[in-house]
Amino acid sequence: MVGIAFIEKLLNLDEKQKYLIVTCGEERHLAYNRVGLTEYFEHRNVEDLYLNPPSWYAEQQPDRFRYHLEETVTSLTPQEHLVHTDKGRFFRYDKCIIATGSHADLPPYITHEKAEKTRGVFVYRNISDFDGIISYAENPDVTRAVVVGGGLLGLEAAKAVYDLPTISHVSIINRQAYPLSRQLDAEAGEMVLHKIEAMGVHVLTRCSPSRQVTKPADDGSDEEIFIGFELQDGSIHESDLVIYAIGIKPRDDVARVSGIDCHPRGGIIVGDDLTTSAENVYAIGECASWRENSYGLIGPGIEMADILAFNLTQTDSHAARIMNSPDLSTKLKLMGIDVASFGDFFADKRLPLARAQEVSLLKKSINEPVNDLAKPKIEISAEESKDESKPSPAVDAPPARTSKRSRGKDEPINCLVYKDPFSATYKKYIFTADGKYLLGGMMVGDVSDFVKLVAIVKKKKALELPPSQFIVGAKKGEDDGGDLDDDAQVCSCHNVSKGTIVKCVKDGVCLTIPDLKTKTKVGTGCGGCMPLVTSIFNAEMKKAGRTVDKTLCPHFAMSRQDLFSVIKVKGLHTFPEVMATVGKNKISIGCEVCKPAIGSILSSLYNEHIMNPVHHQNQDTNDRFLANIQRNGTFSVIPRIAAGEVSPEGLIAIGQVAKKYGLYTKITGGQRIDMFGARKDDLPDIWEELNKAGFESGHAYGKSLRTVKSCVGTTWCRFGVGDSVGLAVQLENRYRGVRSPHKFKGGVSGCVRECAEAQSKDFGIIATDKGWNIFVGGNGGANPRHAELFAKDVPPSKVVRIIDRYLAYYIITADKLQRTARWIENMEGGIEKLRKVIIDDELGICRELDALMDNLVDTYEDEWAAVVKDPVKRKQFKQFINTDERRPQAENIKERGQERPADWPKAFPPVKLTPSNLTTPKSEWQWISVAAKSDMVPTDTGTTSAAIKYGDTQIAIYHVPHKGYFATQQMCPHRRAFVLDHGIIGDTVNGELYVSCPLHKRNFTLTSGECLNDPDYQILSFKAREDPENEKNIQLLLPPQQDIDAVLGTEKWLVRQAESEALGLNAATQIDVVGPKGEVTAEVSSSCGGACGDNKLEW
Repeated sequence: MVGIAFIEKLLNLDEKQKYLIVTCGEERHLAYNRVGLTEYFEHRNVEDLYLNPPSWYAEQQPDRFRYHLEETVTSLTPQEHLVHTDKGRFFRYDKCIIATGSHADLPPYITHEKAEKTRGVFVYRNISDFDGIISYAENPDVTRAVVVGGGLLGLEAAKAVYDLPTISHVSIINRQAYPLSRQLDAEAGEMVLHKIEAMGVHVLTRCSPSRQVTKPADDGSDEEIFIGFELQDGSIHESDLVIYAIGIKPRDDVARVSGIDCHPRGGIIVGDDLTTSAENVYAIGECASWRENSYGLIGPGIEMADILAFNLTQTDSHAARIMNSPDLSTKLKLMGIDVASFGDFFADKRLPLARAQEVSLLKKSINEPVNDLAKPKIEISAEESKDESKPSPAVDAPPARTSKRSRGKDEPINCLVYKDPFSATYKKYIFTADGKYLLGGMMVGDVSDFVKLVAIVKKKKALELPPSQFIVGAKKGEDDGGDLDDDAQVCSCHNVSKGTIVKCVKDGVCLTIPDLKTKTKVGTGCGGCMPLVTSIFNAEMKKAGRTVDKTLCPHFAMSRQDLFSVIKVKGLHTFPEVMATVGKNKISIGCEVCKPAIGSILSSLYNEHIMNPVHHQNQDTNDRFLANIQRNGTFSVIPRIAAGEVSPEGLIAIGQVAKKYGLYTKITGGQRIDMFGARKDDLPDIWEELNKAGFESGHAYGKSLRTVKSCVGTTWCRFGVGDSVGLAVQLENRYRGVRSPHKFKGGVSGCVRECAEAQSKDFGIIATDKGWNIFVGGNGGANPRHAELFAKDVPPSKVVRIIDRYLAYYIITADKLQRTARWIENMEGGIEKLRKVIIDDELGICRELDALMDNLVDTYEDEWAAVVKDPVKRKQFKQFINTDERRPQAENIKERGQERPADWPKAFPPVKLTPSNLTTPKSEWQWISVAAKSDMVPTDTGTTSAAIKYGDTQIAIYHVPHKGYFATQQMCPHRRAFVLDHGIIGDTVNGELYVSCPLHKRNFTLTSGECLNDPDYQILSFKAREDPENEKNIQLLLPPQQDIDAVLGTEKWLVRQAESEALGLNAATQIDVVGPKGEVTAEVSSSCGGACGDNKLEW
């Protein structure tokens, strides 16, 4: 089994097809499941045990895998790299793997030669043994069977003969006081003993035969017939058939005759990397002796196969794996009894016991010569023996155990014991004395928690539950603390409680999220509360028996997922095509919800530049200007620094740019450098310089990959196991620019110390000594979520494709603005369903997912590199299209040596501006040419907008295809930000046009200036048209400059620190500096002023 497991793993991992594998097996059968050998007594069909059907072997490419049945390897010549077989052939190898398993051991009173000449004497190892037992038991004189050995193998053998119809009496001779003494303690063993005896099986404990009793065969041969045992007390135990199941011995004869070092007690000596004393020769499975131990369980053998296959294929970017103390946890059904042991299940026998708490419940062979074989690049020879181990522990070889966490030699432990004699259930769990760590345990009867408990022990993490809950469970009806009280504040910006949301739904006042926003203003501030608000809203709608509207927006009667499918199937490439095909109103221009969502879908499918005119209208402000808008209307610039790896020259280039343009700099949480305060018209020049220095867009502005954070891993760290920097760079460069329903982040840690915080990312990868563990669905933010383990010990060559599929499936199926955490939480079937789709390909779509991601990767272009080379695109970054003059957006203050914008007050007073605020009557306003049409870059495929300067007033002009030009003030009164020309232009279901402020989504109509979702605000709007005398110009109907400046002048509305402080700042901006003795230095203000250099801080 270990040999075929290694072959399968190597074929799977050897993606470069570096190896040709040649294997020899002395049996006539293909590799079969030795764990299920006992079932052979029932069906007696060896093909039912095959680990792979014959068709699997036929499907293998002959230049990758060849096998030879009924051909035994007899020796190696390591110096010549040759393998010799009993058919007089030889094979040349580059790597040789010995997987010969073990053979059954016999007691000292009988030799193998004697056993072969005594009828009725058997061992329990392979198909040949089983055929012999079945055939012999059919003799009419054979009715009694005895099994020597009360371990795992012995009980399996006893059950097998017990089920033979010709055997009427079965006995077990066990030298210990109870069966399974290597796995169970006395109490558990006694329970198993009673169960076995209740079946009518006679168990002799503390008993050993002193000799085998036989009689001569009556057919004249020199063979003998087994008739029983003489026991140590002189009595005779009569029987007709015996099965010896007292242990195994590593089969190391090939190694010994080849001069390879073997252990005196048996086994081919291997190092931590499974190498033998012969170069390029390895041993795995039961034939191997690692640290003076040979293991009879299948788990350690498969672990060896994993390690070796990995090391032969995956060490270009990952440290070689080594053998660690294997997990000896076992779960079997023996004699109809479920038995399990896990972890350090005998810790209480070696460590001081603080106290035990007891809870009782009353109640086709290929024979080509080697000369005919095509010469491979590297050839591997592996041998599987007919005596390869049955995966059960060596009864007479004590297993090596190590404690599951580092603790003092004499640190006490506690045991929690549960016994139920009525259901024959026994559980003993061993904890550290403080109950924080589970060390191991054993179970009889109910073993349903085995997998969970093994996982807990392996993780070695502190328990989140009290020990008692592992046995008696959690208290029923206990509140888990997940529900919020009605008075709990949900939106801190507008002080909206959960109860307010609940009442709005119950009263039928708000049946959609937009209704709720308009009514309560919830989510109209920073928006960070919306995931929670949406969850509460959906839950209350369900309670009220109302259907939650899952359509994208009023313009489309379908969800984002359905819309994605329609766009893909119908091959729609632009927003107008989508609206005309599936929109409710075929000529609608959309809104601030559907435009970005569809823009993201189109980018995910076709990856065209988002500043192409037909796509530019769909973008929210950040994507529209390829930079994050800040609260004062300036932008931040973040070049990509893949995995946080940057050269000194790169750092200098960034510093020079920041200094030249006066930018505030800060290191981000994603290991990048953020430069704040960039004016819109400086952005192309800034990026031209960054491009020349080798930097690309960091896409911090997009609903796309942000960063893949990494630790230094094996590059520098002494603890590093995997090349975390290399993998993170590969992943970040692969997924750069990929648009998705929401932003996503990654992390790669080079070892389990997890310095990159990968488990808080949308996808996280952590190196283990076996490969990489992949975590998904984590995020920080207002509703943080720990990522879940998705795939364990993934070979490096497989990692990228799994992440590809995960992200592609997310892009296809998630809702708009839904992070991966909420996506997985809302997915029916959760992470288990996701595993079936991504790893098992349950839906048969993995090829499609691969193609989607490959297309996005292959069509990537640096968006800013394209902009700086295109004069038309650069033109769209001017602050005002009618002048080169520039105006500040807010007062700047200096803090900690850098300039930043003045604080916003906690709230500005509501503002409604109408023509009545102006001195000049509207009838006296005049048409004034303010800009050339070409400066707005208008198109027939989408809306465009720009700002002009008129005196000291900033005015936003909008062009809507087929509807003409419109204009409003540039300032949004909610936060006094001059940004409305950056907003998305949309229309209501009634066709009324509006602009959505990019900061907090206040929607103002283009005709009247009324705010559609907040009645406290209104803005001035102005008529606009093409100049009748020169259609190349745009005209606005405006009052005199002096009049409009008095109402809308930039200087009048500029945010200033003094005014904000007078209106009252948010509490979080008020900082008291506390000295070492607790004294408050009140002289330090929130903006520091000059006090940051004051000696009062020099404690």
